[in-house]
Amino acid sequence: MKIMLTGGRGMLGRTLCAELTDFTVIPTDLPDGDITDAAKFDTLVAEIKPDAVIHCAAMTAVDKCETEIALAYKLNSDGTANVASACHRHGVRLIAISTDYVFDGASDRPYNEFDLATGGNTIYGKSKFAGEEAVRRLCPNHLICRISWLYGAGGPSFVHTMIKLADGTRPELKIVADQIGNPTSTLAVARKLRELLLRPELTGTFHLTCEGEASWADFAAEIFRLTGKKQKIVPCTTAEFPRPAPRPANSRLDKMRLRQAGLAPMPHWQDALAEFIALEFK
Repeated sequence: MKIMLTGGRGMLGRTLCAELTDFTVIPTDLPDGDITDAAKFDTLVAEIKPDAVIHCAAMTAVDKCETEIALAYKLNSDGTANVASACHRHGVRLIAISTDYVFDGASDRPYNEFDLATGGNTIYGKSKFAGEEAVRRLCPNHLICRISWLYGAGGPSFVHTMIKLADGTRPELKIVADQIGNPTSTLAVARKLRELLLRPELTGTFHLTCEGEASWADFAAEIFRLTGKKQKIVPCTTAEFPRPAPRPANSRLDKMRLRQAGLAPMPHWQDALAEFIALEFK
């Protein structure tokens, strides 16, 4: 099977290239794989002739999206529409990567794939949701795979930042404790995407975050435990760290569609993190 990636040099794209060795993986990125140039991207798909496109390219700098609104929509909405149109025109299955930010984060339970998404409270979430809607409208043979709290080889990620900060020069680190989510490894996502690629009959939206839940403070504590770093953590509130883009209090995603499809569950976040740290920080 031939797989074309957009955003091939990004964190998830790099992991997919390293992990999906049983497929022919062709990474694309700027400048040749410019998703905002509809004609150029269509020509690229026609030349590569993939069986599937995994669309990872996006503007993911959440705070930057708040100030560069036009660019966020150009990349996350219009660019995704170009990818979806090209895939449908050439009969290619599309797997589009999305985010928990399409929800507002106000629910008291994990969001499943059938919960109503509106784009949440950020430009990032709204632009990614507009991209989701473009995929649904323009390319029926699609999967939309939502992920969150992602970390992977080479970063940048929360894991890399925490390990860098815990260098012995800081008596304590204040870490947000009132946001809850599913820390998720790019390795876990890549392995599940392989399973989905082998199920061509599946379409629609799937959540692909790791099982279990944690706050950012819990996540940091587990990182330090696994790496043996004696770093003191002081839990704090979101209000103590105001950001241009409001962070969702609840980023937890339920994997109802995986269960319905009879697929194995995602690994628990602590197990996935332990595997990642053993590989990344030998």
